[in-house]
Amino acid sequence: MLETLRTARGVMRSLGIYYGWQQRGRPVAMDALYAHFVKPGDLVFDIGAHVGDRVAAFRRLGAKVVAVEPQRALNFVIGMMFSRDDCVVIERVAVGRKTGDVKLMINTDNPTISTASDAFINSAKDAPGWQGQHWDKSVRVPMTTLDSLIAKHGVPAFIKIDIEGFEEEALMGLTQPVAALSFEFTTIQRHVARACISRCVALGMTLFNAAIGESQTLGDWRPAEPIGRWLDELPHEANSGDIYALRP
Repeated sequence: MLETLRTARGVMRSLGIYYGWQQRGRPVAMDALYAHFVKPGDLVFDIGAHVGDRVAAFRRLGAKVVAVEPQRALNFVIGMMFSRDDCVVIERVAVGRKTGDVKLMINTDNPTISTASDAFINSAKDAPGWQGQHWDKSVRVPMTTLDSLIAKHGVPAFIKIDIEGFEEEALMGLTQPVAALSFEFTTIQRHVARACISRCVALGMTLFNAAIGESQTLGDWRPAEPIGRWLDELPHEANSGDIYALRP
């Protein structure tokens, strides 16, 4: 019973962060950001859909969405929101470099940072801004690849990847070019973001941009090495954000 209550409280916390009254202007900014990459009728993959705020943005832009989320409690929320929408498909799996299964470490009180990456948890320990975070249980979940999702659903116009330190693993399961994608970075694991940039270059992506935190604001487009230097010089307090990669 206590675990159920904690899970519900954690989900409510996430809903408050992404849908609360303080976020009233956020959907407009989010739509303006993703309109750079998504147009009506496009297919989008949301890898790490969490409570579906990005799914909602992609749908407002007229896209079809494959929402990928392995956490059972969050799947329930996404299902409540989108199960009647024929343009949203929910995949209850993790995404990595190979198919099979993977151990998912759950942060019950803060499910937005649940992860399949032991290295992410180790990097967060005692790091400024990450104090008090606990991954208190783990579950085995099925895992697929981006290539497998493409074989099943088609080639997306845009892929959003936000899976707490497992982003490189997901990109290693993509072997075919896509037009654009984004992946989350954190200042506690800059090397993971650097590896993701290199993987994007290998996939033919040559232009990069970034938005810090939930600002939804892009800067100038630049090649891989300048965006890498920008990442290296970013102060630790910036914490996290998203890097965007574009294939010309």
